[in-house]
Amino acid sequence: MFPKISDLLNFLFDIHLNLPFQTYGFMLTLGFLSGGLVLRSELKRKEREGLLAARIRQTESFRNGFWFKNLLQGIIVLVIIWKIAGVIIHYQRFASNPQKFVFSAEGSIPALVVAGIIYLAVSLYRYIVSKNLPEGIKDEIVHPYQHTWSILIVALVSALVGSKLFDVFDNFGSFLKNPVLSLTSFDGFAFYGGLIATVFILVLYMRVLRLDWKQVIDCTAPVILLGYAIGRLGCHLSGDGCWGVINSYPQPEWLAWLPDWLWACTYPHNAINSGIPIPGCGGPHCRMLAEPVFPTSLYESVLSLFSFCILWLSRRRIKSPVVLFGLFLVLFGSARMLIEHIRINNKYQVLGMQFSQAEIISGFLIIAGMVTIFFFRSRYRAGITK
Repeated sequence: MFPKISDLLNFLFDIHLNLPFQTYGFMLTLGFLSGGLVLRSELKRKEREGLLAARIRQTESFRNGFWFKNLLQGIIVLVIIWKIAGVIIHYQRFASNPQKFVFSAEGSIPALVVAGIIYLAVSLYRYIVSKNLPEGIKDEIVHPYQHTWSILIVALVSALVGSKLFDVFDNFGSFLKNPVLSLTSFDGFAFYGGLIATVFILVLYMRVLRLDWKQVIDCTAPVILLGYAIGRLGCHLSGDGCWGVINSYPQPEWLAWLPDWLWACTYPHNAINSGIPIPGCGGPHCRMLAEPVFPTSLYESVLSLFSFCILWLSRRRIKSPVVLFGLFLVLFGSARMLIEHIRINNKYQVLGMQFSQAEIISGFLIIAGMVTIFFFRSRYRAGITK
């Protein structure tokens, strides 16, 4: 496995790099950016087809609240420069543990002072230039695609909060033992919690942006699947612990053409250092699982990418709003339901049978998706648009 992206590059190209970027974090960032490009493209298409409309926004004079806005921006910019300069100066310390370094008090004071002087000088220059600009309020056209990154940021924050809360509920015993560590840890994020929270918050946020939530929610369906596929691939490549149960079954003959690790994987050099020592290995990640397991995160990635292709090919053919999102719920719920049979998860007793939290929610998602498809298709055929 490849805990850092440089481990993967070294393996592929026989080089010797030591980059600080964790593979899982890198893949999450790649998924976020890829999703942003897809969402932007879909919002533009919806506007071209007349399904989403640009609106007029009134903006105040450049000088109104100038120093307050610059103060907030300046704080953010200076903190980033202070930390980046610290990374450059203390690179090896950063590369060994990026998360610890980023959230520490380490940085570069000289860089902070120099950047502060430059930022103040630029702000003064902009303020002097702004005196030649006309005062008052002016109209500005805002297109739907211009909200792409704000939508994604709201979705990201909602997903992080929702997923953490669901993880706390799923592992309530661990939460009671150490609530602070449970809430602040980078481990333990339940995707379903993030999905539910994101959908709810985005519907409310669309009212703020004055966009038709039914059209925007359809735009987000392929985005979620693509981002999830890339993120799960990051889970597999890094070996972050999201693997399946022990797989002691022999590989079927009809799958003999596939590499063994696609059927059963021991996750050598995994990021969480789980398992037994690897003989003759020296380094920070020298463990592998004692028994091979199903690489469920890789399976989820493939299924999500397949589902993304289905939605992408169907998005122009489906005219009823929200139906595409309903199809997403059915596809995603079905895929997760299949994977849960070979995935490690906490089990709950329901009507004398054992189910994981994800299996229960998957069932609800499939039903919700089918109801959504039937309801909104019926409304569309009846000519109801609101």
